Amino acid sequence: MIAYLEGQLREKLPTRVVLDVSGVGYEVLIPLSTFYELPDEGKTVALRIHTHVREDVLQLFGFRSARERAVFELLLRTSGVGPKLAQAILSGIAPDELVTAIEAGDVATLRAVPGVGTKTAERIVVDLRDRVRELDSAGSTPAGVRRAPAGDAVADEAASALVNLGYPRGHAERAVAHAREELEEAAPLEDLIRAALRRVR
Repeated sequence: MIAYLEGQLREKLPTRVVLDVSGVGYEVLIPLSTFYELPDEGKTVALRIHTHVREDVLQLFGFRSARERAVFELLLRTSGVGPKLAQAILSGIAPDELVTAIEAGDVATLRAVPGVGTKTAERIVVDLRDRVRELDSAGSTPAGVRRAPAGDAVADEAASALVNLGYPRGHAERAVAHAREELEEAAPLEDLIRAALRRVR
């Protein structure tokens, strides 16, 4: 199993990256919490990896911090939560906010994520409330901010990120448009996505 990759960041999108490790390109799926902390393309980056193997499918999920991966793997212990849904949950809720919601039994916060219905949110709370203490020893990575070029391309990328997370295209575009009005013209892509997510919740 692959547990760690370090290499040159060849491609970067809100839900996936391609890492060049000694000439081999690895496609790694990531949550937005990891995307926010990635350096620019061409830089060296290290990701903690969860390897998902199922019959003829092998997928790599990457995380900038041990805590992110620990929360992701904890989510997989819930019946009905697979890696793609766990990725979506971490894209909609920061790891620490998610842990707090589980401890508090805050089903409404979990239901705000596309694909998480009432029953799934309740199962997450019931199955994981006593297990979140296992995360106490998990580390964290300092946040980093990437400055993205301004313009419609940034808005398009933000809208695409929301669509990839399960939001309808129309809702995503409206949320991004409203978020644009709140922020400076040269605001980073990460800030635009965060503001848009607050609009569609």
